[in-house]
Amino acid sequence: MRCDDLVGVLFPYLDSVLVMRVFLADGTVRIRARTGDDDVSCPDCAVVSGRVHSSYERRLADSPVGDQRVLIELTVRRLYCENTACPRRTFVEQVDGLTVRYGRRTPAFRRALEAVAVALAGRCGARFATILHSGVSRMTLLRLVMAIPDPSWTVPKVLGVDDFATRRGQHYGTVLIDCETSQPLDLLPRRDAEMLPSWLRAHPGSKIICRGRAGSYAEGARTGAPHAIQVADPFHLLQNLGTAVERCVRQHNACLETPDADENGIVHIPFPEPENTTKEMSPIEARLRQRHTIVHSLLDQGHGLREIARELHMGGNTVRKAARAETPEQMLNGRHQRRPSRLDPFKEHLDRRWSEGQSNAILLHTELRELGYQGNYQIISDYLRPRRRQRIRVVGPAPPGVREVTGWMMRNPDHLRNDEREQFADVLARCPELTAAERLVRSFAEILAARSGQHLKDWIVAVQAENLPGLLTFAHGLEKDWDAVLHGLTTRWNSGPVEGRVNHIKMVKRQMFGRAKLPLLRKRVLLTALVLPPHSVRSISGAYRVAGPTNTHTRSPEVHP
Repeated sequence: MRCDDLVGVLFPYLDSVLVMRVFLADGTVRIRARTGDDDVSCPDCAVVSGRVHSSYERRLADSPVGDQRVLIELTVRRLYCENTACPRRTFVEQVDGLTVRYGRRTPAFRRALEAVAVALAGRCGARFATILHSGVSRMTLLRLVMAIPDPSWTVPKVLGVDDFATRRGQHYGTVLIDCETSQPLDLLPRRDAEMLPSWLRAHPGSKIICRGRAGSYAEGARTGAPHAIQVADPFHLLQNLGTAVERCVRQHNACLETPDADENGIVHIPFPEPENTTKEMSPIEARLRQRHTIVHSLLDQGHGLREIARELHMGGNTVRKAARAETPEQMLNGRHQRRPSRLDPFKEHLDRRWSEGQSNAILLHTELRELGYQGNYQIISDYLRPRRRQRIRVVGPAPPGVREVTGWMMRNPDHLRNDEREQFADVLARCPELTAAERLVRSFAEILAARSGQHLKDWIVAVQAENLPGLLTFAHGLEKDWDAVLHGLTTRWNSGPVEGRVNHIKMVKRQMFGRAKLPLLRKRVLLTALVLPPHSVRSISGAYRVAGPTNTHTRSPEVHP
């Protein structure tokens, strides 16, 4: 392949110019070229002109080749406009695919930097751009992102609406997406009842609106698109049910306590009586007795002293001493035996006071000091320690908490561990109200999983019959939003794609360490969606066919039949 052919393959946008020279200088591939002598149209009046005013050189950065920076030195002409009525007297010719007005990069290289800026934003994108041999600043990349026009879209048939946190717990916005394609359409700065109606009036045509249970979205959708069908998201229905169940469990918190516990929640566990509470074997004595037993056992098997010492990693004299002793007591000298104590004359008094029920070592120490005891408090405490083991109070396992019982009630029973299932059964056995609540949760889960909204009215009647305040509030909320709830339990539409897009917004926010304002966040979310596969933002779609959440405030609901 000739050099001209190679340049044409690597740089197809140079076909319309004359390449004079290609050379390497200071680690940069330099391409010198000039434009031809063809006539050029004026950009304002489109009158063709060939009269040259002057020429000058433009330097254009291009994508690297062979891990080397590329610089195109292009000589262009400035031409006169032949139309006397045109306000422009002169103009500079532009090369398609190579130059733009005031541009210092080729369009191909600009698109590469735009992709870096959309994916990584400011500082991180600037660091990555050094690999492309482009020393751009973070502000340059941000300007490139903000200059990209918003992607085009048509008014969706099924519109998804949900909120997202720009500052969690303080400020929230609204995200709108096309539920059929998962494409984000817009990010609104607030989530009140005024933002959504104005957007819907400006973009009419949506037939179905999938939303959460917030009253502002219900009112906004009713005001901005009165003819659209509203669908209450099943995830939010399940989340509201979890909140109601938690309120119901909290009202019966006393049923969660273990019956064997006292008023302080302490379970008394009996301990066996020690075999010998007056004399406790010291560690040294126990080790000598064990050594004596092992050495004599090996001697009985016919092993010699040296062989035993080598096998047990002991000194010869140590093994010999153990072999000569007929009983373990002969190996104990005065240093290893229990010494007389200052407490010995007063032990009878301690035993009597202990049998009377006095177990406070501080008070017993005071009594013994009055009787002439000169020792310290620790000696008394050590003497009483074996006796205390018979009366120790051990705190049993903590009773399940409100959130834990709520999670058990909202989950599929088949997904509970054996210990959780046993604890849950004990709680239900002690509280008939929670048993009724658990039965109602199961029946609502069947309605939600099978999308059998026609049975919802019967479920509400059953809730009213049980008279559980927490679930009654939830049932009243369903009746107020009846049409949207019924569509959510009978149609296939839900806010799963919207929840996936909210997760995507969180990811983009974390990339920018939460410092981006809404305009940049909106631009990145709208542009990043163009390169994401559709399934990457549908992580919650269809999640309502599996088991329920352990935490009612999580964002990945599960429904059990």
